[in-house]
Amino acid sequence: MTTLEERVAAVRRRVRLDAGEAAVAARVVYAGVAAYAVLFLFAAVLHSAVFEDLRLDNGDMVQAIWSTLHGHFLETTTLNGHQNSRLGFHVDPFLLLLAPLFWVWSSPVLLLVVQVLAVASGALPVFWLARKHLGSPRAAAHFAFAYLLYPATQFNAFTNGSDFHSVSIAIPLILYGIWFLDANRLVPFLAVGLLACTTKEEIPLAVGCLGIWYAYRNGRRLVGASIFAGGLGLTLFNFLWVIPHFSPTGKDPYASRYGAVGGTPTGIAHKLFTDPVAFVQAIATGHKAVYLAMLLVPFLGLWALEPLLFIGAIPDLAINLLSSKPDQSTVVFQYTAGIIPFVVAASIFGAARFKRHADRVSLWALAGAAAIAIYSPISVLPGDVKALGSPLVSAKAHALHLIPGGVPVSASNELGGYLSERRYIYTFPYVRKSRWIAVDVHDPTYGDVAGFKRYLRRYENNKAWRVVFSSQGVVVLHRRSGRA
Repeated sequence: MTTLEERVAAVRRRVRLDAGEAAVAARVVYAGVAAYAVLFLFAAVLHSAVFEDLRLDNGDMVQAIWSTLHGHFLETTTLNGHQNSRLGFHVDPFLLLLAPLFWVWSSPVLLLVVQVLAVASGALPVFWLARKHLGSPRAAAHFAFAYLLYPATQFNAFTNGSDFHSVSIAIPLILYGIWFLDANRLVPFLAVGLLACTTKEEIPLAVGCLGIWYAYRNGRRLVGASIFAGGLGLTLFNFLWVIPHFSPTGKDPYASRYGAVGGTPTGIAHKLFTDPVAFVQAIATGHKAVYLAMLLVPFLGLWALEPLLFIGAIPDLAINLLSSKPDQSTVVFQYTAGIIPFVVAASIFGAARFKRHADRVSLWALAGAAAIAIYSPISVLPGDVKALGSPLVSAKAHALHLIPGGVPVSASNELGGYLSERRYIYTFPYVRKSRWIAVDVHDPTYGDVAGFKRYLRRYENNKAWRVVFSSQGVVVLHRRSGRA
């Protein structure tokens, strides 16, 4: 029979063991986050160094920030060559917060660095939430690494198809918001929640849905209802007033993607009651089934056990699934940003229902994410390493060096990503008031290659323009003085 002293000693040994395991788990997670950030920073910077960043979308963000610093609030040059506010396309005033950083380092690479560091940091609130609710540092570490390996997370950290997007920053902000709300810390929740709301027009509704979850878990219905109402109201304001007000057409420029289900928010609401089958037809495709599987299967359906938290993913799921644009229903772009934090966090709370088997359940979640982690933006690294120092990359570097800062330029999509720190940057073949043209005939983002080359020959043969550089398919032209 054990004595009281022996029991106390056993408890102390157990506490020391638990504390030791917790410290090891924390160190492993923090080191993992740091290694992940270094790897993705290397990939993003190298991708930029071989001139794979695009005018759309990375250059568009750079121009909006540069324009703001030079007295033109979030102004950008549209694809067809007109000057308009970015708010007419997406409501992401978060870009304004990055403007002071451009005083220190004015470079497109800055945005890539911010994105990688922000998304990687999201593993921290994931770890803290899981440690708190699963009662196991090991299980918490499993979920932190599952978040990092999740392909949707990877493609938001480094979106090699279109680079930086403010909405990717919403991922860690929402995760921190869930952490604060779970601890009943409303002031810091409001701070990060409001910041998340500045990253894209529908994100306020996603943040607002946390009010439903909070009201149920804490019984504070008035507070929860206020959070939801505020998020819903701000999203409606963004869609019904901000975007139409700043849009060059007075309408949402992306409404055509939703033509099959009504187009506009009011049209969609009407269609939902008059022709609900249209919604089923829009969603029920093999492509979108794969998309849902990539998003939802890795976490083994654990998110379904905490449905009120998962509700926050519904706005972006609906926006993506109802769209006719295939890019929106794939995990390789930023469109999953408003979904990831809710899938991961809800899965943690779902796993808490199996707390006695937390280590095993969390390990299966990690295995689920790891099984498809090879579907990763890092796969471009070998090609980028090979391209570094190639004649084509050298030709692009020389071409960009020839063009003065600030002057109006027309450029092909990839080169334009590095010439966006100016008020007028047109996407070739739009030229308008450009003084310089810089194009790469091998730019893979152009579908009509023959038409692209035909336009280039037209300017090469135009006496108003002079070819000042031509190598490896990279051509720079300068408008002759006095020529219109």
